[in-house]
Amino acid sequence: MSGRARLALCAAAATLMTSCALLPLVTPATWLFQAAVLVAVQTGVGALTRRVPLARPLTVACQVVAGLMLLTLTFAREQSIAGFIPGPDALHHFGLLLRSGAQDVGRYAIPAPLTPGIRLLIVGGVLMIGLLVDTLAVTFRAAAPAGLPLLALYSVAAGLSDGGTDWLWFLVAASGYLVLLLAEGRDRLSQWGRVFSGGPRAAGADTGGVVAPVRTGRRIGAVALGIALVVPLALPSLKGGLLDGARTGVGAGIGDGGTISAVNPLVSLRDSLNVNEDRQVMAYRTNTQDTRDMYLRIVALDDFDGTTWKPAQRRIIAVPDALPTPPGLAGDVRRTEIETRISAAGWYAQDWLPMPYPATRVKVDGRWRYEPVGRTLVGDHGQNTRGVQYDVKSLIVQPTANQLATAPAPPAPLQREFTRVPSSLPAVVARTARQVTAGSSNHYEEAVKLQEYFAVNGGFTYDTRVQVGTGPGAIARFLKQKQGFCVHFSFAMAAMARTLGIPARVAVGFTPGSVQTDGSMSVGLRDAHAWPELYFEGVGWTRFEPTPNRGSPPSYTQSDTPSGSDPVAPRPSLSSSTAPSAAPSASRSCTPAMRKLQACPSESSPAAAAAGDGGPPWYQILTWTLLGLVLLAVPLAPMLWRFRSRSLRLASAQHAPSALPPARLGHGERGAGEGYTAGIGMTVLPDGAATDLGAEAAVGHALAVWRELIDTAWDYGIPPDDALTPRRAAERIVRLGRLDAATAEAVHRVAGAVEQVLFAPQPRSAPGLADDVRRLRAALRSTAGRPTRLRAVLAPRSAVRAVWALSDRWGSLKARWSARWVALTRRLSGQRSG
Repeated sequence: MSGRARLALCAAAATLMTSCALLPLVTPATWLFQAAVLVAVQTGVGALTRRVPLARPLTVACQVVAGLMLLTLTFAREQSIAGFIPGPDALHHFGLLLRSGAQDVGRYAIPAPLTPGIRLLIVGGVLMIGLLVDTLAVTFRAAAPAGLPLLALYSVAAGLSDGGTDWLWFLVAASGYLVLLLAEGRDRLSQWGRVFSGGPRAAGADTGGVVAPVRTGRRIGAVALGIALVVPLALPSLKGGLLDGARTGVGAGIGDGGTISAVNPLVSLRDSLNVNEDRQVMAYRTNTQDTRDMYLRIVALDDFDGTTWKPAQRRIIAVPDALPTPPGLAGDVRRTEIETRISAAGWYAQDWLPMPYPATRVKVDGRWRYEPVGRTLVGDHGQNTRGVQYDVKSLIVQPTANQLATAPAPPAPLQREFTRVPSSLPAVVARTARQVTAGSSNHYEEAVKLQEYFAVNGGFTYDTRVQVGTGPGAIARFLKQKQGFCVHFSFAMAAMARTLGIPARVAVGFTPGSVQTDGSMSVGLRDAHAWPELYFEGVGWTRFEPTPNRGSPPSYTQSDTPSGSDPVAPRPSLSSSTAPSAAPSASRSCTPAMRKLQACPSESSPAAAAAGDGGPPWYQILTWTLLGLVLLAVPLAPMLWRFRSRSLRLASAQHAPSALPPARLGHGERGAGEGYTAGIGMTVLPDGAATDLGAEAAVGHALAVWRELIDTAWDYGIPPDDALTPRRAAERIVRLGRLDAATAEAVHRVAGAVEQVLFAPQPRSAPGLADDVRRLRAALRSTAGRPTRLRAVLAPRSAVRAVWALSDRWGSLKARWSARWVALTRRLSGQRSG
């Protein structure tokens, strides 16, 4: 086995060994065998293209095409062309799978089921990492930087894993990387031999010269792994070191002035509503008798992208002793401060702290941070609600309908941020909002009419089994189908309110729960809920309840409206858990095991992608793909032009000179009547000097090969000199390139062939000139440094000839059109004078 083949095998092995760190994340582990087959085929394609040999960029391009075809064959066979060629339908299917996989990652706990979307994410990611490692370590012979993609793959796995075997996967991944380094450079490791072996290094052909570097590499690896594992654990400032993966919560390094970018909590809301057993999430006692408005709010979703609502990235601070006054709340609005003690269940782990809104003081143990805009508490360094007991003081705000109707305009920054809707939102959403609220005299009336439209008179039904899909058209489909649950109602009402200019967001949490015999309140999984919050200056963020048969509509939306008519609303219920659903739950007979394996007929998140639903149209995918190819081709244009010119020149023996367009080969310009400059200090014979076709072919081939020789030397740092004859130019290349005798003889042989076809009475072809140029290129490459080699391939200096040729053609075109214009002007002048 050759050294490069061994290196390719080690690169594939290192990728697969590192990908083992993903094993604890999903079950079953069959994806690893699939990834191994795909990585092996992709590596084999790279080995074959390097053996041809192809240029390095073409090798990578072949591997990319092979990898895309493999993914198409595996995941989009039915949507592809001929079963493996990706077309528009296959790309659209990939988009749906990727979106579904991203949502499944956030939905399921570890270990997650191996859904099609998650399988594509994992297998495609491993295949991409394998391509990067093979490109760096094998194609470009740089095994050390290949550790970066391996580290990225391991970091993702370690960041998501919550098991105690992270050290094992780290050892496996690090061993793969060390094997790759050993395969790439035993001689580099041998320089360390005396230090670690304590004796002289074996020399010559002795077998010790081979064994010593391997033994040395093992010792270096052992020491490096020991340092990586032990030292971080001994330094508290490193927070547990390399094996301390990122857990839930905000993460390390977040404190005063930090930020939080939270995970969308909606991914499990419908699952909570559809559980077979309504497990208790928390229990609380409060000093108020009226618990209708005791919604336990978890987080506010205020970032709307047209597809879904999610928490915006916000700055968080330490929890203050007394929370600031709620924004927008004026002194003349009636309010009552209440005290509540809440106890979370030992199994319930939530990053946010459920609290009545708006809270004014929170007493809780643990590591918590405060987000001022949403007035929420979020756990830090893995802190969650599991078994937490805490006390909350909060306000029950009771505005009147008149106070809401006469509310002044909100501050401009708040108005701007919380009324923003994306251009992708279907026009039917805003149109329906205007139709429903027609005749309203203020934003309050509009809000009440929106609530009535969804909860009372719009014909909507509550159903947790419905699937309205995702994408920008999801809200429009919900308005058409008129079936959904709290997520759909709150999303739609908040979006419609924003189109009317009312600041709006969505809150997620729990309805008040059920009264127990001891006077406490019990909140279960089926009390999970989402509702819209609309902002009115003087009152602040105000709850509305558009979901029929869920929760309790606020009192300020049921009576005392400015218009004098009382909106009809559902009767308030003490607990959402006692309210009947419009349809029975779909998961009555669905066990948790079946739900995890997605065997239930309707078990999916509200954000799960429906088949054939959402996703950009094929022409957008095609447009962006073509744009990406263009952006990729621009920096690669010099390399591609150089590759094409080299192929044409070295194959020019089959072409007559007429097939070789005149081009500027040196720094001189073409002279009228004397051919064109052909290289350093020489000129092609004038027209008619070579009469027979064989002589013309010999002249064309010799000059093309000489041109390639000059450009090859130029690419490796030997610029052309037009003042020299071919013989002197060859001597200069040999001297500056420090060429060996065999290569020097090859260069002089090409120069002699050029002189022969230029000055001999009968030009004749010389065999083997193309091989002589290839020998020169190999010699210059072997003595050049890595930066010079990379530049010679990616940004060859001789590629400036393409610019010169374009300039010549542009000048010729301008001269031709100028001559035609002069002739036309003279003709018109002659006609007028006649």
